Amino acid sequence: MLMNSNGGLKGFDERLMEDLSLGRRKGVDDFEAISARRDTEIPLLHEIIFSSNDKPKLLSQLSTLLSDLGLNIREAHVFSTTDGLCLDVFVVDGWETEETDGLLQQLKETAKRNPSLSNLTSSASERISELQEKIGESEFDRDLLQIEEKIASGSSGDLYRGTYLDVDVAIKYLRAEHVNDNSKVEFLQEIMILRSVNHENVVRFYGACTKQRKYLIVTEYMAGGNLYDFLHKQKNTLKLSLVLRIAIGISKGMDYLHQNNIIHRDLKSANLLLGDGQVVKIADFGVSQEGDMTSENCTYRWMAPEVINHKSYDHKADVFSFAIVLWELVTSKVPYENLTPLQAALSVRQGLRLVIPSSVHPRLSKLIQRCWGENPIRDPFSLRSPQNWKISCRLFRPPAAPKEAIDIPNKRYR
Repeated sequence: MLMNSNGGLKGFDERLMEDLSLGRRKGVDDFEAISARRDTEIPLLHEIIFSSNDKPKLLSQLSTLLSDLGLNIREAHVFSTTDGLCLDVFVVDGWETEETDGLLQQLKETAKRNPSLSNLTSSASERISELQEKIGESEFDRDLLQIEEKIASGSSGDLYRGTYLDVDVAIKYLRAEHVNDNSKVEFLQEIMILRSVNHENVVRFYGACTKQRKYLIVTEYMAGGNLYDFLHKQKNTLKLSLVLRIAIGISKGMDYLHQNNIIHRDLKSANLLLGDGQVVKIADFGVSQEGDMTSENCTYRWMAPEVINHKSYDHKADVFSFAIVLWELVTSKVPYENLTPLQAALSVRQGLRLVIPSSVHPRLSKLIQRCWGENPIRDPFSLRSPQNWKISCRLFRPPAAPKEAIDIPNKRYR
């Protein structure tokens, strides 16, 4: 009970109702004020995509270009291949209207004044024509292609098993609803890389169709599926001898790519395919094959910190990703399995690294640490010096043992 000014008792219910009334009015006023403030604070966002030839400091130059126009960069994503192609995606605020013709015109005019950015003014259709001219004739007789069951689906395409001239093949289709100028550019870039490589540890390219309504790529079929499924879905645990055989195969393939000035940028267990005789092959050279960065197979779990931070990077980004794959091979665990992909990325930015079990061979453990170390000098890794792998293999390799076979289940995976 509360005492009133006359010394009498004021009913608690009456006072409570007054307090509630005041609180309710104050709550309404606060909500309206917050809503009004939010309406004025939420900026208008625009997505800007640059398609250009890849070159040093391109991300920095594009960032400066946007800043010069008074735009604030909220997000930046880079998809590129070192065959000379690059897509830079920015989410910005600072352009106060939904009308973008003026923004586009200002971007073009500013880019034209900078010789190093002059190629940005070409249209996507011109880029497609340029790529098709570079690719040349990659077509094949589609009537000879026999398509069988679907074996996988991605964010923008489907993968089928089939045969071509009595050879087992994998056929990747770009879904009709995803066929646009940007997706065509990405698809053509992947074809350019595939048709230019030839190595026992890189998936073999058979042909592509880009002149008909459905875009498709045909590569060899790998009966063992991908390494991610082999380790994490089939729950296989590998002996050191098999770890080394797989790791050496990946290393040879990556060294070949780097020697040919190709940075994979999406090296992870899901993009490594297994075949007969413990052969491992590198696949998926598209700039955005998994698409959904929140999915369980998310690239973030394998991504180097410089890539996460949208900084310039080189082949060492692949070396970092290889370290994560090595860790997978020796532990048979999903990297950062107790974190979401985004949490994993933020932790890597802050210097977090996976825990290497004490049971791992000391020299292999040291190699993993040298590959994912924050010190950018990762030269000792075999991706840059194949001779070092030969030395490492002699150091690691256990005494002669019976050849271990990968148990490929009856289910047929890519």
